[in-house]
Amino acid sequence: MTEATRLRQICLVAPQLEPVIGDIAAIMGLTVCYRDSNVARYGLENALLPVGTILLEVVAPFQDGTAAGRFIEKTGEHGGYMAIFSCADPRERQRNAEEIGVRTSHVIDRPPYLGVQLHPRDCRAAFIEFNHTAGSDNVRGAYPPAGPDWHSAIRDDVTMALTEVELTSLDPRGLADHWSRIIGVPATGTKIALVNCGIRFVEGPSEIMSALTFRVRDPAAVLHSAQARGHAVTGKSFRLGGVDFRVTA
Repeated sequence: MTEATRLRQICLVAPQLEPVIGDIAAIMGLTVCYRDSNVARYGLENALLPVGTILLEVVAPFQDGTAAGRFIEKTGEHGGYMAIFSCADPRERQRNAEEIGVRTSHVIDRPPYLGVQLHPRDCRAAFIEFNHTAGSDNVRGAYPPAGPDWHSAIRDDVTMALTEVELTSLDPRGLADHWSRIIGVPATGTKIALVNCGIRFVEGPSEIMSALTFRVRDPAAVLHSAQARGHAVTGKSFRLGGVDFRVTA
């Protein structure tokens, strides 16, 4: 794993896994690499699909009283749940976050994996998690949340990369500055440029993760596939999993 802060994973939340996972896989040409039984302790089930070296996860509650279920109810089924970043020292990021008033929600300490999840109310818009896998020296190396062979499921014949995450706020500049302080990467106006993905903050009526942008080989074919599976297409985007999927060449 490199020393630079990278977007490692985006987590969406849905009332049920299907048809969301099936539609993402079919439309975007992706393959499920893992279903993590460990999330059952939180009343959830999940599935992960690699988009290059970034993981796209969908979680769904299977019992009442889960944090994910409350998130769905609170946001009116907006799906952008968590942005997960790999870094050299999650504990250092945790201390930094606490110094600026961002509480820790949960710590996952299962060597060689360490993950620190910050409180979504303090982060605003979505959960932020920092994690690190000891002994992983490259971005295709070990990453326990995605299973032992996650990299073998990488496909790029349809979708090549996840290039941008969009968050909305009544105060996009303020939210960009806040996330910049938490992540430790300077914001340029309303954008944060990571080494493998961008985060863009735009004006909107509420603070949510609103859209994901993907670089694909044939945008028209992807949009046609989305429409064929019953998703309304507007311009170069369609709604799936509670967020807008945007496609560019």
